[in-house]
Amino acid sequence: MHAHRHVVPPRADRGRLTLGEPELREWGQELGRTIVPPLLVSLSGDLGAGKTTLAQAICAGYGVAEEVTSPTYAFVHRYFADKSDVFHVDLYRLDGEAQLTNIGWDDLLSEKALLIVEWPERAGERLPADHLHIALEHVPGDQERRVLLAG
Repeated sequence: MHAHRHVVPPRADRGRLTLGEPELREWGQELGRTIVPPLLVSLSGDLGAGKTTLAQAICAGYGVAEEVTSPTYAFVHRYFADKSDVFHVDLYRLDGEAQLTNIGWDDLLSEKALLIVEWPERAGERLPADHLHIALEHVPGDQERRVLLAG
């Protein structure tokens, strides 16, 4: 297992950011531009919190030209960029850590790639400690804005 580098986008103070969707996309694109692979980025948050939106923005900033969609039913989508391949993984439907083997988890971790993981808590002990974790939360009473916690 190789070490993943921590990357924090230039304008992100470690801590809380409250963002509308346009700002969330802009922040994600900025992060994508700064990422040097290999890196695992984990995105946690409730359904509808903006994880796939943020994954799309990170991929756009990273240089993925094709449309990025949620891999909920396929578990893993692979995209291509000049810097490296990108693997977008959605573990929402995972029944347990054992299923990680079936989707090639260890192989994904060994790729010199950008790995974006939604629902990372479902990986349990098999999620590497050294990764960039981003949590998204709904702002109570405001459907348009999200709280983003990075670092």
